[in-house]
Amino acid sequence: MTTQIPLNHQTKNMIKQRVLQAAIDEKLKIQDAEKNGINISEKEIDASIRNFELTNKIPAEQLKNILKKERVSEDVFRSQMKSDLAWIRLVKRKTAADAQPTAKEVEEAIQKAEKDASLRKYKVSEIVIPVKEAQNIQALVSNLRSDPRFELYAMQFSQSPSSSSGGKLGWGNEGQLPEVLEAKLKKMYAGTISDPIKSGNNYYILKLEKAYDPKKDKPEIPSRKEMETFIENQRMEEFANRHLQHLRQQAVIELRN
Repeated sequence: MTTQIPLNHQTKNMIKQRVLQAAIDEKLKIQDAEKNGINISEKEIDASIRNFELTNKIPAEQLKNILKKERVSEDVFRSQMKSDLAWIRLVKRKTAADAQPTAKEVEEAIQKAEKDASLRKYKVSEIVIPVKEAQNIQALVSNLRSDPRFELYAMQFSQSPSSSSGGKLGWGNEGQLPEVLEAKLKKMYAGTISDPIKSGNNYYILKLEKAYDPKKDKPEIPSRKEMETFIENQRMEEFANRHLQHLRQQAVIELRN
């Protein structure tokens, strides 16, 4: 519904496992949040839905009609909103004491950024699709090149851990990515989408957000506040990924036809 990609046999196969895992994770997140005394009210869900309408330029109270037209359950949509809100609150509570970096850590991170300013680097987003599920991957690339919402597609389709952050990998120095991916990036311009790139058992679709060449570009050194926020968000994301993996390993999951 959100991407407007044609619903057919190929696209269903491409996202089936991703959607299944997302449905399992949704239940795990809500259960763990409730176990930790976190409950999301209907009023909070309503506010989140209104924010979704504003972000997607949907007139107030029209989302219900859109969901009905697309045959999407309103209860399922609200459940997803509840899961997201509960998980964010849980992660913030669990990391409140540890996520905040010290002044020394911020200073060391800024010094590292200044040192890295002499290296070529790329700011990249990715979508990763297993080869066995990539029958319709070229159609996905075509959609990405005509639709600026790469982040949304990554969250819906990508089977990489980066999907939780919209496929964003952030800045990486030259030499950090696999050679086959970096070779493609060197030929791309900022804002462009790559053709599918096969590496191992996966296809990668890359979006080059920005490229930095120390020979001609002025370095952008983050402020102390920006670096502090970056470290804090990074630590919360790392905890969220570890904790979710722990919940998956501990859970007893039964799939029913």
